Amino acid sequence: MSELITSVQNPRVKLVRRLRDKRDREREGRFVVDGLRDLERALACGLGLDFVLVCPELLREPLPDLPEGRVVRVTVDIMDKVSYRENPEGVAAVMMMPPTLGADALGGVPDAPILGLVGLQKPGNIGALMRTADAAGFRSVFLIDCDLDVYNPNIIRSSTGAVFLGNVYRLSGGQARAFFRERGVQVVGTHLHAAQDAYAVVYQPRMALLMGTEDVGLSDDWLPACDAQVLIPMVGRLADSLNVSVAGAILMYEVLRQTRSAER
Repeated sequence: MSELITSVQNPRVKLVRRLRDKRDREREGRFVVDGLRDLERALACGLGLDFVLVCPELLREPLPDLPEGRVVRVTVDIMDKVSYRENPEGVAAVMMMPPTLGADALGGVPDAPILGLVGLQKPGNIGALMRTADAAGFRSVFLIDCDLDVYNPNIIRSSTGAVFLGNVYRLSGGQARAFFRERGVQVVGTHLHAAQDAYAVVYQPRMALLMGTEDVGLSDDWLPACDAQVLIPMVGRLADSLNVSVAGAILMYEVLRQTRSAER
């Protein structure tokens, strides 16, 4: 480590603080990763590092091997000011934003389950769903009619780095529907008034699970495109709905259970 930054007026400090805003992330083509675990996962996924601010007094673990000249020391006070988390881990890394995947990149989508998130708006839910998708073998995530920035700090944190996998596609509804038709994908939509119990459907290895918005669910205009509409059964006395990330986890693991059994 070379210089020690002590002023909030330092250009690098000011950049990190600006990158907490979506418009500045888009303008700069950069985003911030807080914490060693997410930094290591971003680097392992091939993302480029611009520079990293490090506060040695707050580090809980040794730094990974980083390119020479990219590590800059800061004081505890500066780290507190640039960190998104209340209890910073002593690392704030500025990463280069990779190109956005869209309809022109759909040829790279593997024949494996797809998670389609239609119009979701809450970063924490989207990040949690990305994390579960990776764990359950859903190799692609389609953000459909969703303008949320995937490098929002809450998405990065709740995805535990799954957002760095390079498998997130941003599509319009028309583009997604056309892809599903052309590739012969089984489309399963979640719906409050669905006729089928989620556990009664036979899921195919080449399928897409569509989750709608947190407040109203999947819109009715998607229903004609669905091969099945499913509902998670509820037997409680008060609960009549589930958080979308919880519902997604239940359904993705049912898909994994069925498709893994079919492969044996």
